[in-house]
Amino acid sequence: MGSRKLRRVGLSQELCDRLNRHQIVTCQDFLCLSPLELVKMTGLSYQGVHELLCVVSRACAPQMQTAYEIKMQRSAALLPAFLSTTLSALDEALHGGVACGSLTEITGPPGCGKTQFCIMMSVLATLPTNMGGLEGAVVYIDTESAFSAERLVEIAESRFPRYFNTEEKLLLTSSKVHLYRELSCDEVLQRIESLEEEIISKGVKLVIIDSVASVVRKEFDTQLQGNMRERSKFLAKEAASLKYLAEEFSIPEGTTHSSPRGDRTGNLCVISTTL
Repeated sequence: MGSRKLRRVGLSQELCDRLNRHQIVTCQDFLCLSPLELVKMTGLSYQGVHELLCVVSRACAPQMQTAYEIKMQRSAALLPAFLSTTLSALDEALHGGVACGSLTEITGPPGCGKTQFCIMMSVLATLPTNMGGLEGAVVYIDTESAFSAERLVEIAESRFPRYFNTEEKLLLTSSKVHLYRELSCDEVLQRIESLEEEIISKGVKLVIIDSVASVVRKEFDTQLQGNMRERSKFLAKEAASLKYLAEEFSIPEGTTHSSPRGDRTGNLCVISTTL
């Protein structure tokens, strides 16, 4: 992925610091420069720069794998394959719960409970593994200012009263949910592209975007010429970044999508997709 930080691809700290002074932080920043520009910035020879370009290109380019290799890797993984929703009928429909290493879309008309479901999943991700949780932190990207910390605490207390029987446990869970309010497409994309280091440093086990559709509808009027192309470009870039994070760290990711003309029953629909 182009958004991968240079210090994660094998470059020395000294070289990363030198490039950082020129605002060259990611693989994309690096690969957008000409060899001559890199020679001036790094102080290396042309041959040295060429070798660096090969290293960075290999690090951010998708690795070729056969379908069999992917299947065997997932079968041998010691990490959880699913995050249970604790709703037996839904877990059965999803063949185990919300899949790790993939993107799950929560869709339905306004008011059907999409945000409540995301808040509940945030609580579940922080639970110990012996309770079916992932024992990790959560990144919650809120584009509609719909997230409620009070509701998170209420759900935790009502769903797991025996576990959340002290103020300390409630504070610990709420402190593991990192909320970001991003109100534009650019802000959402920038946040997603900066998540890699946060996932590592904070032990993030679940990423939620609530919702993608909200910022897209505000910024892209599909009746205007060219907007459909730009909208598709944004969604494709966002999906590629999410795919990389989900597969690289084997974590579940969830996005919400409001469909005013969707399900006539007004029901919540959860669609699990392996990207």
